[in-house]
Amino acid sequence: MADTTAGFRPRGTVSGEPIRYEEWLFKDTETLTAGDILNVESGEVDLGATNDTAFLGVALETKAGTDSTTYIKVTVNADLIMGVYDTTARKVGDRLDLSGATGAQTVTTASNNDFVVYASKTAAETETLVVFAHGEHAIN
Repeated sequence: MADTTAGFRPRGTVSGEPIRYEEWLFKDTETLTAGDILNVESGEVDLGATNDTAFLGVALETKAGTDSTTYIKVTVNADLIMGVYDTTARKVGDRLDLSGATGAQTVTTASNNDFVVYASKTAAETETLVVFAHGEHAIN
């Protein structure tokens, strides 16, 4: 059964390789929540937002961090498959955007094309599987 809470969950990789994570420094003094999409800015991570161009991956822990001092675990696979709570029917290849604040991130109708739907689903299925759109990942 799919998780019905906000946030993204690593589900595997397109290549079948293991999910990898690294520890990255916070860019700002803030709280980041497990399941948040993180973006690389000036060599450190910050909460992702739609139309960012250097998504890194999913935060694997919740931490109140201090700018350039605190590390957080984040996935780093460019081909990461992520599950996110979503009750809208989707087709493989649909484009979606990132939406929401820390602890409440989800997907929404695309204008910036942050994600691509990985597997078709009905509205009755509550988890959408997505991957980063080509060129959106920090480590390509």
